[in-house]
Amino acid sequence: MKKYFKYKIENLLNVNKIITVHYFEFGKNFCSEGESHDFWELVYCDKGDIFCIANGRQFTLKQGEVYFHQPGEFHVLKANGVKAPNVFIISFDCKSDYMQFFKEKLIKPEKSAANYVYTITEEARKVFDIPYSDPKVTKMNLRKNPELGSLQILKNVLEIFLIELMRTELKNANANTVFLDTEEYKKKFVKDLISYLKKNVNDRISVDDICDQTGYSRSYVFKEFKNATGKTLVEYFTNLKIEEAKKKLRQTDMSISEISESLSFDSPNYFSKTFKKITKTTPSAYKRITLNL
Repeated sequence: MKKYFKYKIENLLNVNKIITVHYFEFGKNFCSEGESHDFWELVYCDKGDIFCIANGRQFTLKQGEVYFHQPGEFHVLKANGVKAPNVFIISFDCKSDYMQFFKEKLIKPEKSAANYVYTITEEARKVFDIPYSDPKVTKMNLRKNPELGSLQILKNVLEIFLIELMRTELKNANANTVFLDTEEYKKKFVKDLISYLKKNVNDRISVDDICDQTGYSRSYVFKEFKNATGKTLVEYFTNLKIEEAKKKLRQTDMSISEISESLSFDSPNYFSKTFKKITKTTPSAYKRITLNL
């Protein structure tokens, strides 16, 4: 018997869930209600132009262009008041590392890739009872007798479309863009997360906030952060707060209570206990020591 080599298929992108699929024919004065959610949203302008507002940035999405709203990003769509735009929107859940490639990306796909939009729309109509131009829909109802395999085809075509968009973007960059492998993406993910924690060191941040910000599950965030830093998220964030408290003790005349409040600790007493646990001294003693140096 001949021995054949079997190649294991590594999925670059794996779409876990489909939330909504819509092809909207908006009026010229359309303006959506602002929203944010914990999944990705792909917006493709098929006809006309439409204004996009994403986390305070405003830009025009022109005919034939795609933009990605990442999980946790507040966004608004608005027609220009002159022409009525046609817009394809699909929202989906994908935890694959490579989705970070699309963060704040505006891409003009090649015509062959753009055709996938229509395939996705047609397959969606075979499996879902899609209401006509209703942007407020939060749940699509399944048809009573969905066509065989339509949901799987929808998922597969969307994944192909995403990969084609990646290829387009890399081609337009004249192949100068270095495509990060999985390990490099993990390093970048942790680096970006640390930057986010440092930027918000004065605030109270929950694990759910971080998951919404990054678009990853709690288990993934915990695992990759601990592997990279040797500390849990809570431990690392608490240490950042104590380092910031040390600066305030050395550089300002703020009281212990004021510093505790500024760093969002539950109480001055809890702040002092946490400070001593990490530094082996109290905030007051630390201040006295540093003032005498």
